[in-house]
Amino acid sequence: MTSTTTATRLRDLDQPDDLDGPQWLVQCRASAFGWLAEHGFPTQKDEAWRYLRLGPILDGEFRPSQPASELSCEIAQLVANLGGTRLVFLNGHFHPGLSTIGQNVQGLTIASIASLLTAQSDVPPAFLDKGDNPYLDGFAALNVGLAGDGAYIAIAAGVAVERPIQVVYCTSDDDEPVLSTTRSCVVAAAGSRAVIVETHVGVGTKTSFANNVTRIQLGENAQIEHHMIQNTAPTAVQFGVLDVTQAANSRFSSNAFSLGASVARHEVRVRLEGEAADVTLAGLYLPSSSQHHDNPVTVEHVAPGCTSRQIYNGVLDEKGHGVFNGRIIVQPSANGTDATQFNRNLVLSDHAEIDTRPRLEILTDDVTCTHGVTVGQLDEDAIYYLRTRGITEPVARTMLTTAFANEMVQRIDNPSLRSWVEQVVAQRLDSSTRVASGPAAITVGTAL
Repeated sequence: MTSTTTATRLRDLDQPDDLDGPQWLVQCRASAFGWLAEHGFPTQKDEAWRYLRLGPILDGEFRPSQPASELSCEIAQLVANLGGTRLVFLNGHFHPGLSTIGQNVQGLTIASIASLLTAQSDVPPAFLDKGDNPYLDGFAALNVGLAGDGAYIAIAAGVAVERPIQVVYCTSDDDEPVLSTTRSCVVAAAGSRAVIVETHVGVGTKTSFANNVTRIQLGENAQIEHHMIQNTAPTAVQFGVLDVTQAANSRFSSNAFSLGASVARHEVRVRLEGEAADVTLAGLYLPSSSQHHDNPVTVEHVAPGCTSRQIYNGVLDEKGHGVFNGRIIVQPSANGTDATQFNRNLVLSDHAEIDTRPRLEILTDDVTCTHGVTVGQLDEDAIYYLRTRGITEPVARTMLTTAFANEMVQRIDNPSLRSWVEQVVAQRLDSSTRVASGPAAITVGTAL
């Protein structure tokens, strides 16, 4: 790119002239930009991106972010108060003044990737390891090319972290729309246990773009509970990837809540590499106005005897567009797989749209796999029942919609986090629920 301080069209971004850092990192970044120059960004012809119009995003002008000195509001106004450790990344850069290292646990290492690079400390392979496929798409390559910071969390074998570890990504624009990029990694050694809370928020009026990747590696018998709350500014574009690998007998769960942004894409990829590993992925998306919320989810069963659950609920109002693109892959080596996948959608407007594609790709016979989709509107009999009890129709509709959404919120075990998410979800629904007046656009596709 011509300058790191000048806004440039996203599709025109190229390799900076001033790549810095250790030589191995400079080479990785140069390789990523070389791949991007050759292959470009995805289009709607790519299966994983078929429901998202990328043209307006790629034509948007963004300035690669620089470290910001302050935030226009208190961070406590944007995130839950969970105690413990809170790492805050402002415009993609660690901000020590907004962060709190609230727990001193032997065997727990918490740092920013940038600090490790500056100190020339060993950076975990998970930071840039790309596996067999160099880059899944152009945004993945762009992330490697630009990411210079992120959270690093390492939990030693047998260590149980009692308080949640909170990682906050905040975007705050000034005079130009910013492009922020982070790449975080969590390494949970054998028998370790922790709760990670990942929160995406933003302030400002410009169309910011965030491109974040979080990689989590679970050792044998490790347990990680992960929560993602996306509540960024209404003008934001938010792309995120959660990439998880699991060893034998490990347990991973993730609850994702997509609330804000004009365009949000939260991709989850889980690879079950060890026997008897278990994963549960749950999500709630609430697009209204003209928001687009995209949820690509892939679970790959590689080892035998593993269990996976996918449960996603959507509430769509006004001209909101929701996407659930779920996929379960069962490799020939994964005998005894037990996998389920369900997507339920509540459509509140005749202008809303839902595209849902639950898919099973089974390459062995000894499995138990099911999937299903429901798309509907509020139950008129339930509304009538509430009205006979003296409740007005708008309040009745809000109550039923909130109950549907709260099925996912109640999956959060931590009382403080659950209460905060309940409030944020209730505020979103209270401002968007309305009477439906006709059929919405619905696309349902399945593959066996």
